[in-house]
Amino acid sequence: MFRKLSITAVALGLLVAGIAAVKPTTITVKGSDTMVILAQRWAEKYMAAHPETIIQVTGGGSGIGISALINGTTDICDASRPMSGSERDQLKQRFNSLGVEITAAKDGLSIYVNESNSVDVLSLDQIKGIYTGAITNWKQVGGSDQKIIIYGRENSSGTYAYMHDFVLGGKDYTPLMQSLPGTAAVVNAVSKDVESIGYGGAAYAKGIKVIKVKKTASSEAYVPTAETIAKNEYPITRFLYMYTKSMPTGAMKSYIDWVLSPEGQAIATQVGYFPAK
Repeated sequence: MFRKLSITAVALGLLVAGIAAVKPTTITVKGSDTMVILAQRWAEKYMAAHPETIIQVTGGGSGIGISALINGTTDICDASRPMSGSERDQLKQRFNSLGVEITAAKDGLSIYVNESNSVDVLSLDQIKGIYTGAITNWKQVGGSDQKIIIYGRENSSGTYAYMHDFVLGGKDYTPLMQSLPGTAAVVNAVSKDVESIGYGGAAYAKGIKVIKVKKTASSEAYVPTAETIAKNEYPITRFLYMYTKSMPTGAMKSYIDWVLSPEGQAIATQVGYFPAK
């Protein structure tokens, strides 16, 4: 009897040791400040159901994430803008791959003003005028006779780049714009500064007023909602991306497949963004 128990104890000990030796798979995600709250929520929900996978999420900006992907220091890059041709070329030089682009969600890039601001609607041209310095006073767009205080993101931000390329038409930002390190900081500044304006992801729009945006001066104005995004009515609708250096396999593929599943896309909606399709 003593011998049988000893053998059983040894076998059990080996089994426990074997289980302990199996290390969970770690997936690193880095990049977009716009996406970081969504990426963290995805990671939390996925890890709760898949304890064999650890997902580490950090922000820093789309440019930081893309650089990390090129340098091989992250598995997944989150980006609120598309990778540029030169960035893809760098990735190819390092890994002989142009990378894989996954459309993970949609965002209505929002224009924020203080809740007490009387201006409710701006056209794309007016937004461009404000951010390039052609419009400097709220009275020029139907508001009070007050100087416009302009907030924006730092140049490593994908949102900064998206605004520059698609809203400003490639023109330089006004040097009067105060660049802040994150969308939450922009929202905080606008919430405290009566004559200010800022921009950022729809999910951050709390404690401020979201401007209705018109494509042209004579167009209908829209705010970003599930309906206006789905119908492509909101003029500043953009995709949010996940990038990998090669076709994802194993645990990373399982995670990305889940992000794109109805469950993962429902979380995007809960956070304040919109389904990719």
